[in-house]
Amino acid sequence: MFSGIVEETAIITKLEKEQENLHITLTCSFVNELSIDQSISHDGVCLTVVKKTAKDYTVTAILETLQKTNLRYWKVGGKVNLERSVKADGRLDGHMVQGHIDLTATCTEVKEADGSWYYSFVYEPRSEEHMTVEKGSVSVNGVSLTVVNSLEKSFQVAIIPYTYQVTNFHEIKKGSVVNIEFDIIGKYIARILKKQLGK
Repeated sequence: MFSGIVEETAIITKLEKEQENLHITLTCSFVNELSIDQSISHDGVCLTVVKKTAKDYTVTAILETLQKTNLRYWKVGGKVNLERSVKADGRLDGHMVQGHIDLTATCTEVKEADGSWYYSFVYEPRSEEHMTVEKGSVSVNGVSLTVVNSLEKSFQVAIIPYTYQVTNFHEIKKGSVVNIEFDIIGKYIARILKKQLGK
């Protein structure tokens, strides 16, 4: 489980296709602390370390992951938001994030507002569970954020300067495709209500 608090951005150093799988090699400052089989959030996608060297590590994305996330658009040199799993004795500063992407969304506007930024996103829901609520939580590229201007198929988030600099939000522009994970509690509530109403 993750909290949506990004530790740093990694740099993609190699992309290697093998049948339907994509092997992704990245470098970051804590490579020496990683271990094989460790789960790490990459732009909100939970991926497992399958290989590592002194300077980089490799994860593998299967076809389903490539189809449902923005990993299919990744390029060598790109920046990826990283978060290692939450420690049991740590503070949950963001919200509960599983690393299981629900769908992708497209950025429709980036608006600067006296030192902060408002990002607007539009998406196509696949079920009743794919929704936001005003002042609720949402994970965008693995970043825990508070929803503003929640609509049926769109929402906005406000980004402070720290988040803008530390994550890859400074690279997101109009037309960029991002990974979205909706709030897990909201999804469970929506599923329970759907069953109770017989839909």
